[in-house]
Amino acid sequence: MIKTALTFLLIYFSLQIASDLNKDNLRDLKPSPKKIPVTFDAHGVKRVDNYYWMRDDTRKDQEVIDHLNTENAYLEGWFASGLDERDKLFQEITDRIPKKEDSVPIRLKNYEYFRRYEPENEYAIYIRRKNKNSEEIVLLDVNELAHGKDFYQLANWSISPSESLMAYAEDINGRRQYSIKFKDLIKSETYDYVIENTSGDMAWSAEGDYLFYVLRDEETLLPHKVFRHKVGTSQDTDELVYEEKDTTFYLSVGNTRSMEFIELSISSTTSSETRLIKSNNPTSSPEIFYKREKDHLYSVDHDPASDRFLIESNWNATNFRLLEVNLIDSKVKENWKEIIPHREAVLLQAVIPFPKHLVVMERENGLKKLRILDKESLNSRTVNFNDPSYTAYLASNPEYDVDRFYFGYSSMRTPDSLFSVKLDTGRKRLLKEAEVKGIFSSSDYKVERKFISARDGTQVPVSLVYRRDRYLKNKNPLFVYGYGSYGHSIDAGFSSSRLSLLDRGFIFAIAHIRGGQELGRQWYEDGKIFNKLNTFYDFIDVTKGLLKLGLGDPERVYAGGGSAGGLLMGAIVNMEPKLYSGIVSNVPFVDVVTTMSDPSIPLTTGEYSEWGNPEIKEEFEYILRYSPYDNIDKLEYPSILVTAGLWDSQVQYYEPAKYVAKLRDYNQSDNPIIMKVNMSAGHSGNSGRFESLKEVAMEYAFLLRVDSN
Repeated sequence: MIKTALTFLLIYFSLQIASDLNKDNLRDLKPSPKKIPVTFDAHGVKRVDNYYWMRDDTRKDQEVIDHLNTENAYLEGWFASGLDERDKLFQEITDRIPKKEDSVPIRLKNYEYFRRYEPENEYAIYIRRKNKNSEEIVLLDVNELAHGKDFYQLANWSISPSESLMAYAEDINGRRQYSIKFKDLIKSETYDYVIENTSGDMAWSAEGDYLFYVLRDEETLLPHKVFRHKVGTSQDTDELVYEEKDTTFYLSVGNTRSMEFIELSISSTTSSETRLIKSNNPTSSPEIFYKREKDHLYSVDHDPASDRFLIESNWNATNFRLLEVNLIDSKVKENWKEIIPHREAVLLQAVIPFPKHLVVMERENGLKKLRILDKESLNSRTVNFNDPSYTAYLASNPEYDVDRFYFGYSSMRTPDSLFSVKLDTGRKRLLKEAEVKGIFSSSDYKVERKFISARDGTQVPVSLVYRRDRYLKNKNPLFVYGYGSYGHSIDAGFSSSRLSLLDRGFIFAIAHIRGGQELGRQWYEDGKIFNKLNTFYDFIDVTKGLLKLGLGDPERVYAGGGSAGGLLMGAIVNMEPKLYSGIVSNVPFVDVVTTMSDPSIPLTTGEYSEWGNPEIKEEFEYILRYSPYDNIDKLEYPSILVTAGLWDSQVQYYEPAKYVAKLRDYNQSDNPIIMKVNMSAGHSGNSGRFESLKEVAMEYAFLLRVDSN
């Protein structure tokens, strides 16, 4: 990308003569983007956007590119003008990561599959072998695939039923428009054709002669068409299997656990539908399992032992229940037989069938629970966890007819661990705990779980961790993290990077606010559309509640969140700008009204059930109450670091770019507002296990710099 002379000058000035910089002349280097007023008129309300010109869907407008480069140069200048711990923190964080590491092998049919990192490699090598004493066969060396590319992500891969062919999906710019490639594992050769612009989903037919995939819309990026691809032919001969024409729904495809069916899942946040194709009859038309209904969410999996389908459904069950039915009778809900009833205090989240058992993942009182259910007696065993706050997840369990299952576990002081559990006894065995290099002892850190009262009396759970020997009541810097959207729960897992903050005295807290699903489905409903303000109030009230408990210095309070969590950051800083000393806002969704009013913007239409549709007056007015970009005012804002990705498919780069420009225009304080634009990546930032940590180091360096002032 060619930069203008101005951009070069700014980069040179910021990096080469840093010693001469001070607050006064750094202020002179602030980007001063032009203002071109664009007026939006809806429901009698006029909104003026001075920075709408920053939107360039082609990402080729040189003026826009120059402005983004100028923002990056200003960020470099700010770091160069004072404490800059980025390199030190990056080295510190990466030193904790083992340079060579193998994952635990997982067996599928005739092979064990595992992942290996070699010293200094950014990417994994995927390997299989017959057993631990047999020859290792490299399936993919991602380092070779990523060579010469600024960004590379291996999103998904799958082995054909014959075990002779591999399909894999890759992204080379962070846009999440995945290309699918094929590799012959017998000849170790990659086919010379590619399936372009997919969602990354894939499903095999029984004979492995067909692969099903989902095509994205070129403009909106909605996954909306399922195609059947005959292996060995070009994409232009692929046959359309199903097209979803309702743009509020997302489409995905996969195999059932039994591999006997190809499953088309069609879903919004409030409704869903499943269609099935028999894997041994791949050219047949998909059959509806049960037609979609308003406010009915369900998902299915096939249990081959009974030849029946397990159904997780919210039919007369806010927190879902488990039912079963044969395929012939599936289209009448009254035929569905209940296995696990609805419980007001327990959210059913996942079920994996085995020949004689079901493994059930649930959430109770904000914490995940695992239990093993005997199919015949319906008696169950619970897998117990020790930490007061933690996360657990069902790991890869590809085999059906086995005597054990695998799950992962970590807490804010316990590194990621993989366990196996005997299905008949519940006996748990630790297979591997992630190594943390250097001096580390989990006993040095204290994990707590508290409930903080929100302003309406609701008790909001909070997970927190700090280093025991660094805690002083009312004295520590406090960092509060949150998300609170889409029913996505933020669990209290481990981060070796986070130790760099904890060892410097930070208290790290996760606010499990409404809009997530930590306390069940109603917790989500109470934080969306007309209840969205609860999300922001909860976060603010949690922050204040922690301070009242002595868990943080009121003058050293920081907050962070990304994507919809960036929206959270934008809302709370408009509402309570003096509560926080610094904000880290990653790829923030901040221009809610404008984005949700434009169905051409990627993924917008699928979001109406989350935020509301601005075409509806009442929903427009409610969104306008909190939309961060629209509510920026002449306030004394704290120090703010914003990140963006030029190729972001979830939050378009121009939202944070416009947000930063407007914030600076209105800000009444001298606190810095800086932005890092990743010019070669998307929503998740840099690829690579080390490169991806450079942004983490930057965020921590920002916090330490602000905290030192």
